[in-house]
Amino acid sequence: MAKALMVQGTGSHVGKSVIVAALCRILKRRGVKVAPFKAQNMALNSFITPEGGEIGRAQAYQADAAGIPPSVLMNPVLLKANSDTGAQVIVRGKVVGNMGVRQYHAYKDEAFRAVEDCYRELSESFDVIVMEGAGSPAEINLKASDIVNMKAAKMAGAKVLIAADIDKGGVFASILGTMEILDPDERDMVAGFLINKFRGDASLLKDGLDFVLARTGKPVLGVIPHFTGIHLQEEDGVALDGHVDSGDGAIDIAVLRLGHISNFTDFDPFAAEPGVRLRYVRGVSDFGRPDLLIIPGTKNTVADLLELRGSGLERKTLEYLDRGGTVIGICGGYQMLGRGISDPHGVETDKGRVDGMGVLDVETTLYPDKVTTQVRAAFIADASLGELTGYEIHMGRTALGGGARPVFSVRSGPDGPHDDGAMNAEGSSWGTYLHGVFENDRLRRSILDSLRASRGLDAQVASTDYGVIKEEGLERLADLVEANIDMRTILSLV
Repeated sequence: MAKALMVQGTGSHVGKSVIVAALCRILKRRGVKVAPFKAQNMALNSFITPEGGEIGRAQAYQADAAGIPPSVLMNPVLLKANSDTGAQVIVRGKVVGNMGVRQYHAYKDEAFRAVEDCYRELSESFDVIVMEGAGSPAEINLKASDIVNMKAAKMAGAKVLIAADIDKGGVFASILGTMEILDPDERDMVAGFLINKFRGDASLLKDGLDFVLARTGKPVLGVIPHFTGIHLQEEDGVALDGHVDSGDGAIDIAVLRLGHISNFTDFDPFAAEPGVRLRYVRGVSDFGRPDLLIIPGTKNTVADLLELRGSGLERKTLEYLDRGGTVIGICGGYQMLGRGISDPHGVETDKGRVDGMGVLDVETTLYPDKVTTQVRAAFIADASLGELTGYEIHMGRTALGGGARPVFSVRSGPDGPHDDGAMNAEGSSWGTYLHGVFENDRLRRSILDSLRASRGLDAQVASTDYGVIKEEGLERLADLVEANIDMRTILSLV
């Protein structure tokens, strides 16, 4: 069995996912066979593994850091919230159903059996497993039924590092409060603490670090500085709350900030392009005059469509198209652009059928089973772009009418060769079920050069290699973390 090290946190969004990714890359560079693991993840950004299973995007990013293919074993349980009190439950990469809070609470014993099985299978192939917790292990109302923090650490025999975000304030109180609430045997599992997102001179923290050691008997093993300019892939929509528009480029790309937005990492490649500004639109007042508008994926297409309708953003989108704008819809956004969405099985709503925006001549029907597959495809309008890669995650099937033409020719996948997506007659709007398609450099450059041409701008001379940008980001992240933590002690734990 592999040795295990676990990163837990004093709360959500303190940097656990990023620290796990950094540790995976640091260990990989030392020749260690390492893999990430998160027993249960609640996130709307997901990824499809080579075996066709759905996991949290963070675990796919961490697998990249470890230099290995992502696997459903790395994230046995994925929860995708589709309401304030319910979520779609995915176990070993496949949907088992929608559950409310109480229903899932009753299901947790079965979910944890999947966690144990996946961890055992994963640990047989690696030297070290770097595990990630969720939220905080000290949530009093959740501790008894928690399967992702201390229970998972005990299962793996893992030593625990607790990360805290000093940028939120109250970092020492959050560390001490967490330790106070943990049971005595859980405190014994804690090897130390990591303080994340520090701005300034770390020597000024000495009194606080000494106090933590004296009070808990556990050291602070690192103070990681706040950083910008390193390319990361965020796990969940909370990251968008503090999103800063990328750049001030001549090309302005706007993404509608849907209430149940999912897989917004689809648009990271645009943010990495020089001369491109990527921003998220929350209301009519900040719609602006974009060169390209994107309607992203969503975990609840019908609810988000009705919200756009009520807020005036649907009307604004249609007016933008009438003025010559360009709109692309991805997955749920593609469905919204059609004539209508039918839900005869009650997958998302009891409304039966809801009118779409009517931009594309397509009709979508929602079904209980989910398509999850990696694909290879070609862009029908320009075969010279070569083979493209992407992945599908959707519960809808979309039929094209006579006024629409397909966008991609899918050449591989469990359904065999087929067409995907739809484009309107004018070519000003198209939609697709393919996620990750903008990571294909030639397609992305073709889109951007077309936008530049419409503005009378020259084509971009340098071609951005998004794969290189991701790899450089992981290397820089690992360098930063390794330089600011007690790596000798952490290595001794595994």
